[in-house]
Amino acid sequence: MGISQILEVAQVPKGSFYHYFESKEKFGEDLLRLYIHDYLADMECLSSKKTQTGYDLVSSYFERWRITHVGGRVGDKCLIVKLAAEISDLSEDMRVVMDNGVAAVIKRLAAMIKAGQKDRSISSPLSAHQLATSLYQLWLGATLMAKITHAPHPFDEAWQTSIMLLNASK
Repeated sequence: MGISQILEVAQVPKGSFYHYFESKEKFGEDLLRLYIHDYLADMECLSSKKTQTGYDLVSSYFERWRITHVGGRVGDKCLIVKLAAEISDLSEDMRVVMDNGVAAVIKRLAAMIKAGQKDRSISSPLSAHQLATSLYQLWLGATLMAKITHAPHPFDEAWQTSIMLLNASK
C-alpha cells in the first residue's frame, strides 16, 4: 500500500499531505510511533491481569503473537516485522523509532518474566532481560519464517523452544 492509497483511505485531500507532515519519512516515523504506542498499551492491558502467573502472561503474549500472524488480517500484522529489514537501512530516524519501540516491548516482556521468576512459574537461570531479548528475537525470526513458508509451524517450533528457555514449572 502506498502513501496515496493511505491518504485516500484517510480522506486527506490531494495535495495537502505536506500540510500535515514535513516529509514521507516523518509520516513513517509518526505512523511507527502510533503503532508502538498502541502495541505497548495492549501489552500493558495483558500484563495487568494480576490473577495470572508470569508464565501465563508470557504464554498469552506469544499466543496472541501467533494468532495475529497466522489468522489475522494483513493490516493486523506486526508493522515492525514488515518494515524492519527494509527501512532500517534507508531511514536512520525510522530505525531509531523502531529500536526504541522494540526496547520498550522487551522491557515489558522482561517484567512479565520477572513476575514469573518471582512466583516460580518460570525458573530459567537467565536474567529476565536476557530471556526477554532472546524470546523476542526467536519470535521475530519465527514470524519471518512463517511469512516465507506461509505455514504456522515456525510458531509451533518457537513455542517449544520458548518453553525450554523459560524452563517453566508447568
